Amino acid sequence: MPRFMASLLALLILAGPAMAQEAPPKDQPKEKAAAKTTRRPRPAHADTGKTFMGREIADVMSYLGADWLVRPEREQEEQPEAMLDALKIKPGDTVADIGAGVGYTSARISKRVGPKGTVLATDVQPQMIKMLRDNMKTMGITNVKAIACTPTETGLPDNAVDLAILIDVYHECSDPVATLKGIRKALKPGGRLVLVEFRAEDPDVPIKPEHKMTVAQVKKEIEPQGFAFKELHDFLPWQHIIIFEKPTKEKTDAPKGAEPAPK
Repeated sequence: MPRFMASLLALLILAGPAMAQEAPPKDQPKEKAAAKTTRRPRPAHADTGKTFMGREIADVMSYLGADWLVRPEREQEEQPEAMLDALKIKPGDTVADIGAGVGYTSARISKRVGPKGTVLATDVQPQMIKMLRDNMKTMGITNVKAIACTPTETGLPDNAVDLAILIDVYHECSDPVATLKGIRKALKPGGRLVLVEFRAEDPDVPIKPEHKMTVAQVKKEIEPQGFAFKELHDFLPWQHIIIFEKPTKEKTDAPKGAEPAPK
């Protein structure tokens, strides 16, 4: 990975808390973002035309566009520190940053979980994993563990994760059901699943439609996989923060007192 990119990432992460913006009061309108269109780099593979529950599955962003993940404008467009503030991550937590890329968010989370916590940073592209490891080494971060995953295997340990976060990633998962099952298996009872997605309800969000999701679509896809909707934050300029929870107790297939099914 080019040294200038690692240095830029380190600068952005270290400056993050000072550059974070507070959530706007509910009685005040959000400021309009810059008029220019935010363009994602080219995909990692050709368009497959796959759909899931009525939406197009977007292509995975290629590692060749990794510098887009650390663009300076991201501070203003996505307010990463304010987003993480809303999640109330605690020291000692184990957080899975799924689709972590070069570690832009993983490094920020590492400061919040502290030396007794762990960040499990996963990605499907080996090249991204290498860049992530290089970046963590450059920044002297030791509590981020890079994990190579696949579209069907998360690579996460069972019942070990307090919070799993996917930032502009879920809409690119080529096998959403397998991904969600793997995340659910990795979460502790009561653990949280967080999706940060560009708002498809807002035509002014300058992102291609396949890279945006509505809250209704997210709920439609996530809840059938055994997650309970918990809360929604919409103070970011362009994105939803949608939080689900793994139930503390598993639901039974039959109601209490029902006769067992015949064998």
